[in-house]
Amino acid sequence: MSSASKIDIKKSLVDAIVAGLLALIVFGPIVGVVLDGYSFNLQPERVAWMVGAVVVGRFLLSLYLQSAGGSGLLERFERGGSGVHVLPPDHRSAMRWVLPLVIVAAVIFPFFASKYLLTVVILGLIYVLLGLGLNIVVGLAGLLDLGYVAFYAIGAYGLALGYEHLGLGFWSVLPLAALAAALAGAILGFPVLRMHGDYLAIVTLGFGEIIRLVLNNWLSFTGGPNGMSVPSPTFFGLEFGRRAKDGGTPIHEFLGIAYNPNLKFLFIYVVLFLVVLLVLYIKHRLTRMPVGRAWEALREDEIACRSLGLNHVLVKLSAFMLGASTAGLAGVFFASYQGFVNPSSFTFFESALILAIVVLGGMGSTVGVVIAAFVLTIAPEMLRSFADYRVLMFGILMVVMMMWRPRGLIRISRAGFAPRKGVAP
Repeated sequence: MSSASKIDIKKSLVDAIVAGLLALIVFGPIVGVVLDGYSFNLQPERVAWMVGAVVVGRFLLSLYLQSAGGSGLLERFERGGSGVHVLPPDHRSAMRWVLPLVIVAAVIFPFFASKYLLTVVILGLIYVLLGLGLNIVVGLAGLLDLGYVAFYAIGAYGLALGYEHLGLGFWSVLPLAALAAALAGAILGFPVLRMHGDYLAIVTLGFGEIIRLVLNNWLSFTGGPNGMSVPSPTFFGLEFGRRAKDGGTPIHEFLGIAYNPNLKFLFIYVVLFLVVLLVLYIKHRLTRMPVGRAWEALREDEIACRSLGLNHVLVKLSAFMLGASTAGLAGVFFASYQGFVNPSSFTFFESALILAIVVLGGMGSTVGVVIAAFVLTIAPEMLRSFADYRVLMFGILMVVMMMWRPRGLIRISRAGFAPRKGVAP
C-alpha cells in the first residue's frame, strides 16, 4: 500500500476545523476588536484571515505528518525530546569547530554593526548570562526559582549604590555584585531549600517581590520609582565620553582617534562577551565534576541521593548561590548598558522571560539556552508591532514546549563509555 493511500483526508479536515475554532475562541477577541479612544471597532475581516490561515495551515500540516516523511520527522522529534542522549564513545563534537567560528564572528561583528544592532546583541548576551545562571538552578539542580530577577536587581543596584555612597566604579563592583548576589542566595536558600516543588516556587516568588518593593519604597536609599543614575564604565581611568569628568582623559584623545559615541557600547560588548565565555567554561567544567553530577542526581531522585549520604541542602545551596552570582554579574552589565536603573526593570515578567529561555533551550542544555536567549530577546525587537502580545506569545510558547518538547529544543548529550579490552562489562 502506498503512503498516499494511508493519508486520512477526513482526519485532516477535522483537525483543521478544531484548530480554527480554537483560534476563533482564543484569538478572535484579541484580533477582531480594535480600541479607538473610549470606544472600540469590530474588524471581522481580520478574524476571518486569521482563522483561515490557521485552518489551511493545520490541514496542510496534518497531511504532511501522515506522509512517510512527516511520520519520520515526528518520530525523530518525539524521540529527541525524551531523556538524555548518550553519544558513541568515539563521538567528536561539532562544537570544537563551531565555537572558534563563533568567537571569530564575535570579534568581527562590532566593526560592521550599527549602534542599534550592537545594543540588541549586548541585551542578548545579558540574557545569555541570566539564562545560564537559572539553567544551573532549574535545569541542573531541578529547583523552580520564580524570583530569580531579585539577584539581577541586586547586581544592578549594587553598581548604582556603590557609586552613589562609596564611589565604587564598574570594575570594583563587578566581583562584589557577584558575591553580594551569592550571599543573598545563601541567606534565602539555606532555610527554604528543604522545600520542594510549588512551595519553593512560591517562596522564591515572594522573595523577588520583596526585593522589588523594597527598591520601590526606600526613597532615601534607592531613589524609589525615580530610580538611580549609573556611571559609565572606564578603562584604566580612561572615560568613553566626549569630555572626561573631574579632569580625566577621554579614551579617544588618549588613543588619538576621532570620537565615536559607540565606544562605550563596544567596551561593554567586549567585556560582556569575555565574561560569558568564562561562565560557559566554568559551567562546562562543573557539570563534569562531582558537584555537577550531584546536582543532576538530586534533580532525578533526591531520596536515593540522601540515602547514599549526599548532603542535599548544601548541594542545592551551591547551585542556588552559583546561579545567583551569575545574575549579579548580569545586573552590573545591564546597569552600565542602561545608564539608569529603577524597580520597573525587575518585575516578575523578567523572571518569567528567563524561565522561558531555560525551558525553550532545554533543561540543562548550554547551547540551547544560548540560542533561546538570543531568540527571545531579538525576536521582540524584530516584531515591535506585536509588543502588546508578547506575554501571550511567551505563555503559548511555554505550553507548546511542555506538551511537545519537554526537554527543550536541544537536549542534554553525554559521552558514552567504552570499557577497556579484556575487561568484562
